[in-house]
Amino acid sequence: MEPGGQLDMQQLLAAAAAMQSQLMNAQQELAEAEIEGTAGGGLVRATVNGQGELVDLSIDAAAIDAADPQESAQTISDLVLAAYRDACRAVDDLQQETMAPFAAGLGGAGQGGAGEGGLPGLGGLPDLTGLGLPGAGASGGTQQPADESEPPAEDPPASGR
Repeated sequence: MEPGGQLDMQQLLAAAAAMQSQLMNAQQELAEAEIEGTAGGGLVRATVNGQGELVDLSIDAAAIDAADPQESAQTISDLVLAAYRDACRAVDDLQQETMAPFAAGLGGAGQGGAGEGGLPGLGGLPDLTGLGLPGAGASGGTQQPADESEPPAEDPPASGR
């Protein structure tokens, strides 16, 4: 902040650039992450990447009952779904953990504003919720529509000259 209470625009832009860089790094880490989910005591293992895509699936031979192939097929199907869902839950948790500091840094989701460990060097920065920034506030970074009950502002009549 400048002495008159104004924001130092250079400082704000530098902090925004640093946050963008950190966000890009976090997104890259998520994209490269591989999380394993299991079901049936480890009989089925599903590996999912950070975007929730199935990248590997393994089924232990012990999951197959040759005496009852129909029941075995249904059991394996159920175990595959359970293992995939387990991995997806773990990916969701990882995404929340990785992205939470960015929501908090923008004053979102009640996690504290920028003055509480958000944007470095900008203590006392006002809450940025509602500016349409990604991760800002509970709206998920989208601006709320204007109140439809109010008519739009009309332009003043043009002068007759």
